[in-house]
Amino acid sequence: MHIRVDDLTGPEIHDLLEEHLQHMRQLSPPESVHALDLDGLRKPEITFWTIWSGAELLGSGALKELSADHGEIKSMRTATAHRNKGAAKAMMMHILAEARKRSYGRLSLETGSVPGFEPAIKLYEGFGFARCGPFADYQEDPYSVFMTRTL
Repeated sequence: MHIRVDDLTGPEIHDLLEEHLQHMRQLSPPESVHALDLDGLRKPEITFWTIWSGAELLGSGALKELSADHGEIKSMRTATAHRNKGAAKAMMMHILAEARKRSYGRLSLETGSVPGFEPAIKLYEGFGFARCGPFADYQEDPYSVFMTRTL
């Protein structure tokens, strides 16, 4: 597996992000979908990575700088055809290493609360994330789970 910074121009990533957004819309009402589209990911405070095996896109992940010492994980997604192959764990390790390089003291995330998000919640818990209240601009939402960990 190879992880690289992605410029969000390739058709593979467009397809993966569209799959991601459609899946989020199936699981949560529109006002509770916090996944970013291409334009939302092209912000200077966001670094976006893709993970590949040869020419196959396995997944993606992003890190948003909330402040000089706080980052947010965004757009974690494993392509449906490549689930349970270790791509999500590899991306999490990469994002955690990058957050430490940036000297963040805290890393947070928002994910869904319905059963379809349970694999993601278990992944995050396995990396030391614990549930917390809303952070940044988020509001309390029954369809959201907020998680954080210190670094």
